Amino acid sequence: MAIERTLSIIKPDATKRNITGLINAKLESVGLRIVAQKMIYMSQSQAEQFYIVHKNRAFYSELISVMIAGPVIVQVLEGENAVSKNREVMGATDPEKSEIGTIRREFGLDISHNSVHGSDSIENAKDEIAFFFKEDEIFK
Repeated sequence: MAIERTLSIIKPDATKRNITGLINAKLESVGLRIVAQKMIYMSQSQAEQFYIVHKNRAFYSELISVMIAGPVIVQVLEGENAVSKNREVMGATDPEKSEIGTIRREFGLDISHNSVHGSDSIENAKDEIAFFFKEDEIFK
């Protein structure tokens, strides 16, 4: 099994409800280690740039609004098969379609306010991590 890194974002709906510790506990309980973490406010231009891949999709404007509505926690997770493990513990994008025990099922409010973002591939994880972190900000 490969040790990987992936990006995780705890979204504004979760930071507003003060459940970041509960989410981090879920991530750690499946063997993911937080090797970098910071709370930031994403600017509109940052959010637009980060989610540029979705620019032509119907939900793009709402996604940007959701992500700039309050502080987010950006973090780098590390572990065996971190990308797939994080996606599994996050659950489906729509909390109502997520499996019991996943972050989105337990904490998500709706499809737009689903508490977390995670990289969808190793390649995207590298780009997404570099978007928010310098290499010297990540614990070795």
